[in-house]
This record gives sequence, C-alpha cells and structure tokens, in this order.
Amino acid sequence: MYLLRVALPDRPGSLGAVASALGAAHADINAVEIVEKGAGRAVDDFMLTIPGDVRPDALVTACARVPDVEVLWVSFYPENWGLHADLDVLDAMAEQPERAEVLLTDAAPATFHCSWALLVDRDHGTVLHRSALAPIGTQVPPGVFGDLDTAHVADLPADWHDGWGEAAIAVAPCRTGHSIVIGRPGPEFRKAELARLRHLALMASEHEPATQ
Repeated sequence: MYLLRVALPDRPGSLGAVASALGAAHADINAVEIVEKGAGRAVDDFMLTIPGDVRPDALVTACARVPDVEVLWVSFYPENWGLHADLDVLDAMAEQPERAEVLLTDAAPATFHCSWALLVDRDHGTVLHRSALAPIGTQVPPGVFGDLDTAHVADLPADWHDGWGEAAIAVAPCRTGHSIVIGRPGPEFRKAELARLRHLALMASEHEPATQ
C-alpha cells in the first residue's frame, strides 16, 4: 500500500486524468481523499497498491505526464485506511468520552496518515499518552513543538530529537489544558488537516481523559 499526495487543477476531468494515468502504471487505487482546495488547485491523497515488479517512481512518472499535475509525496503506507476515519474516531470517542483524548492519540496515525502522536500537558510539558512509535517518552523538551496553546503546523530540523530526522508536525489544543501533537517525516500538514485535528481535539476534550 502506498500513499500518493498530488496537487492538481481544481477543474472537471483532472482527477479522472490522474486516475487514468495511475491505472496505466498498473496502480490499483483503493481510495481517494480530497485534502485541500483553493485558488484553482486541489490536493488529493491516493491510497493505492502496485504489483511487485512496479517501482514507486513509476507513479511519479505517470502523474508527470498529466498537464499541471505535481506529485508532492509518495511513501509506503502499511496501515489499513478508509475515507471515514474521522467519523470512526468520533464514534469511538462518543462511546468512551472519559478516554476520548487517549483514543484520539491512538487513532491519529491512521486518521492523519502520520507516524506518531502525543497527548501533552501544556503547563508542564508532560507526555500523558503516546502512540506506539512516538519519539518522546515522558517529557517534551521546552519549546520544541512551539506554542502548545495555539493550533499550528511546523517543520522540525533533523536535530530536534536524538536519533530522529526532519519531521512535519501539527499541534491542536484541547479544552482540558492538554494538546495533541502529531508528526511524520513528510509531507507537511495542510490547513485542512490542521482544521480536522483541531476539531477532533476540541470534540475529545469535553471529559478528562484516563491517561496511561
């Protein structure tokens, strides 16, 4: 399974042209999600599989043949994924509202196509909960994620944490004095993704979570 993020003209036929080009490269498209639209352009995520004898760069070559189309990112993506990820998270949080922030932290990697997530106490920098691959243990280094009180995206340099390379992050505050931080090696988080994270963080924080 691969995640392919593509920028394309926001006009009729563009998405179909990209899908046809990927099909010609022997890609099997499992799902498509519109990440962002604006100023006559759209950013779409394709989840797809390719045969073992097809290289991922063939996807980039195929898209490059479509006028005004740019591949922003292509990467291996081993998790199952669906277009209704946000609704699934909301349903899970509604069933266990007292654990909503923890559930969101655990679900964030699949929901936002990212590598890891942290639930952080803003006042003390304490990590209250972390996803399986999160790089930080119990304490966030001061200032490493910027202002935890404000929803924002940022790019972290290669030396931001021992043994970790460059990372794109998104931060969203909850109502409880906590914040959700999600990260991945790329691509950068878009405004639409940040808005989704902020909405889910606010929905999750009506009850104090049970930290683990």
